[in-house]
Amino acid sequence: MFKLLWNLLALLGLVMVAGLVWTAVAFDFGTQNIKDLGNLSSFDDNAPKVYTDMFKSLVASGNGAEATIWKVPVADGLSVEDVEQTMRFVANEHNIKNVGELPLSDQVAAMTGEPQRYLKIYMFCNPLTAAKMVDYSDAFSAYLPCRISVVEDKTGKLWIYTLNMDMMIHGGTRLPDELFEEANTVKDVILDIMNRGAAGDF
Repeated sequence: MFKLLWNLLALLGLVMVAGLVWTAVAFDFGTQNIKDLGNLSSFDDNAPKVYTDMFKSLVASGNGAEATIWKVPVADGLSVEDVEQTMRFVANEHNIKNVGELPLSDQVAAMTGEPQRYLKIYMFCNPLTAAKMVDYSDAFSAYLPCRISVVEDKTGKLWIYTLNMDMMIHGGTRLPDELFEEANTVKDVILDIMNRGAAGDF
């Protein structure tokens, strides 16, 4: 009961913060009225939608992580190898580097001696764009490199996950034009890798 109450209070707090941010941005409250929240009038035009979508997902799932990701189902009949081969092909097509892979399910299986449902994380990066993003804000380093995970759910269905990059791109003050364009290009590439990987579309 205590854990349930704690989770409800945490959810309520997040909902209130999201609601305040959305209201402030939507109604263009300036710094004179909400100095403690910064200059929300300078936020990206899409910030209200980003927070609204996050809030809707949070309410629907009750899961903070679920509210901040994109996921696509892998087409029936495709194997892990099919998905992996396609994602590598698409990344190469876009000239984005595969800078690392973490075969977590294999690692856990080796440590426990028990079979695991599939879980592997792939890391993609455009080093030049990454450097510009960190130069703009050190906090962006937490988003780097772009991670895509292939996960077998508890029913045996394969899914592809990644972080929702709209929070980073649109969630605050509009990025400088050049960085905004580059960040959106990376977003488009990651989504292309995910969607084509899920469809087995070379």
